[in-house]
Amino acid sequence: MTEQTQGPAPQGGDPQGGDPQGGDPQAAVPVPSSLPVAVLPTAVSHKDRRKSRAALRWTAVAAVFCLVGAGTAYGVSRMERTDLPGLATASDGRWDYPELVRPPLPPGSPGPLETGNRAGTHYADLRALVLPAPRGATVEPGARGTDGWLPVKDFLADYATGENRRDLAQKLTDHGLRHIAARGWTTPDGTRTRIRLLRFGTAAVSETLLAGDLANAGAPAYPVRGAEYYALDETFPPGARMKGVTLFPYAETEPYGAEQVRQAYFAAGDTIAVITQTRKGGVDAVPFRQTVTLQTELLS
Repeated sequence: MTEQTQGPAPQGGDPQGGDPQGGDPQAAVPVPSSLPVAVLPTAVSHKDRRKSRAALRWTAVAAVFCLVGAGTAYGVSRMERTDLPGLATASDGRWDYPELVRPPLPPGSPGPLETGNRAGTHYADLRALVLPAPRGATVEPGARGTDGWLPVKDFLADYATGENRRDLAQKLTDHGLRHIAARGWTTPDGTRTRIRLLRFGTAAVSETLLAGDLANAGAPAYPVRGAEYYALDETFPPGARMKGVTLFPYAETEPYGAEQVRQAYFAAGDTIAVITQTRKGGVDAVPFRQTVTLQTELLS
């Protein structure tokens, strides 16, 4: 576990927040470390003790089945900004992400969701807040642009029609888009992941754009290529949602073509995250939710 220290104020970059150069952060999802423990009375008969021990064993077995069988119900609790526990490859389909480390903040700078940060500013370099690829994945070499910022035209290319791209481009301009940090990769099972972090002037702007123009309770306002019909993923684990983060997770509905699309939009402070996963035959829910949760943690 790597401990975070606050670094010097960044040079250049955004006037509201520094863009210090930093390596990719690394991290993962916490796994419950213990099973329920029953409290036994101090004085019981030998027969009662056997019954109690048997009941305790079955309680533990049931807890294990709940954890493994309901893999999509894991959640990430609120953590300190300093670190996130590592994660070994899990049997429930989770990907093996490296340990995440948030980049340093300028001295005295608050986190984007802290009370004193009314604008929701990310003072860390947004490029260092993009979730790294899991181990074994093939990273797309051109997904970050030439300097780590993705050109707007490359972001718009993900969307289905020219009309949608033009309309979305105008909305991004009207709301004062500053820049886009991005990463993309493909895992050995064929799942392709694209993460785009869009930064605006304030949290009020990002929230307004997200809820007013990009996402709603039914479907994304602008479908990406290869998907037309979506449904809100109402089974997304409540424990994996972060306080102060507006999240809209979607899954392409059947009948879909050769590939299925899962997509999530969320706003954390002055930044909107757009996460898209595609895969032939269907996108697994567990790694999708894991990816969304970890990216939320990094931006919170």
